[in-house]
Amino acid sequence: MDRKYVIIDADEVSSVDFDKVEETSADTIRYSLDGSLTFVKFDSDTTPSFLDGKTQYTHSEILTILATDEWTDPNFPPE
Repeated sequence: MDRKYVIIDADEVSSVDFDKVEETSADTIRYSLDGSLTFVKFDSDTTPSFLDGKTQYTHSEILTILATDEWTDPNFPPE
């Protein structure tokens, strides 16, 4: 069983069942720099129903996404 990652809109956080993902609450998840997106991860072979139909990413894929300017400030840390 491989860990899977799913990006969701920030306004979908209220539909997340935190018992079915690795994050513990809306306060412990990482958001994109503009606050419009976040992601959750899960270790089940069965996709939680609230994530049905959403794109799932591998660890290496999500790391590539999170390294983009949408998720990581290119000016941090300041030189």
